[in-house]
Amino acid sequence: MGQFAAAVMRAFALGLWGAVLLQSSLSGRLDLLLSSVFHPLVALSGVALLLLAGLLLRGQESPAPSRRQAIPKIWWLSAAVALLVLAIPPNPSFSTLAANRPAELGDETELSFVLPPAQRSLTDWVRLLRSQPDPSLYAGDPVRISGFVLPQPGEPPQLARLLVRCCLADATPVGLPVRWPAGRPPRADQWLAVEGTMAIEERNGQSRSVVVAQRISAIARPKRPLEP
Repeated sequence: MGQFAAAVMRAFALGLWGAVLLQSSLSGRLDLLLSSVFHPLVALSGVALLLLAGLLLRGQESPAPSRRQAIPKIWWLSAAVALLVLAIPPNPSFSTLAANRPAELGDETELSFVLPPAQRSLTDWVRLLRSQPDPSLYAGDPVRISGFVLPQPGEPPQLARLLVRCCLADATPVGLPVRWPAGRPPRADQWLAVEGTMAIEERNGQSRSVVVAQRISAIARPKRPLEP
């Protein structure tokens, strides 16, 4: 294969990656992987790669006899990976990711405004409990939250969310202890809406807040499951 074929292969690989970025933006795949503020940048990058691929092809003259030249394997590999990404939608396991990520919020626990109990999301509750951890302040408060089931070693699963600044690579898991009804516990990664009340329980000699689940509904994974 000559230089013309090598150039076509480069353009093909770049075009495939442009299609990956553009299709991910249009299909909603990015909602599982990246903070929404960066979605337009990904779409623009996809358009830029497609334009670059077109310019590479346009700048090539018709193939002429030339000495045989192998196409670098990196371009074949790049094209193959892009085709796989197009063919197989991402389906990350949030519970597996959360189990391998630190759960430190740092300065994010500072609150400037506190919503009424029934209006607090799971992350609102987590931030509030970390900034004002006295469980007696919340006993009996109504709770309406949603999230995915996050297994915990040696104790019942929590209901959790993932907070991101950029993408899954910097995700921080946040979760609330839940007192589930007697019976079979929920499975990992299942998305649930939980209604109940906040109570106090003793765990390892310390008091903590726990959600007493009174009504549990299975829900579809939200279109945008990552929270800022």
